[in-house]
Amino acid sequence: MILRKLILAAFLAAPVTQALATGEIQNLITPADDARLKKYNETRKEALAEARAGYAREVAVLDEVVARPVLAFGGFDMTGNWQCRTIKAGGISPLIVYDWFKCRVTDDGSGWMLEKISGSQRTKGRFFTDNDKRLTYLGSSFIAGQKPKKYGSGPQTDQVGYAFRTGPKEWRIEFPAPHYESKLDILEFRR
Repeated sequence: MILRKLILAAFLAAPVTQALATGEIQNLITPADDARLKKYNETRKEALAEARAGYAREVAVLDEVVARPVLAFGGFDMTGNWQCRTIKAGGISPLIVYDWFKCRVTDDGSGWMLEKISGSQRTKGRFFTDNDKRLTYLGSSFIAGQKPKKYGSGPQTDQVGYAFRTGPKEWRIEFPAPHYESKLDILEFRR
């Protein structure tokens, strides 16, 4: 446990390029989240199939969001304020598309950090480059009014997902097998 805390402290202080060059994300990601990412394609396929039983209007929104082509992140500046909404696919309900809330991305010198700043369900975390078209997000979920826990605090708050750029002013994060409610959460962003 102490080693994990030391690694997490180093992660928060190290530049992203250094963290990636040494494979440090592999030292930070929890075994449970690593397993979720390894099953990402399978989980996503199951969740989207279940979501097709949702209301036609919401299915149309989901289909439009997931059909967008994935673009490279090179030259894309994520910093600033964004509108964001959550789409929950599969699980307890086939499909739920929430309204738009506010999110903010900052750059603390060691990489991009996300925080959802409105709505009751929130997230806060950091991105790591996986490849030119995909980032890995490690974060923590929390309820408005609570202080977010650090990533690695446990499966009830830890979040992991893949971020994809889908346009000049839009992107999304897909969270496979979140702890609550659904099989796949999609957090969609637009300017």
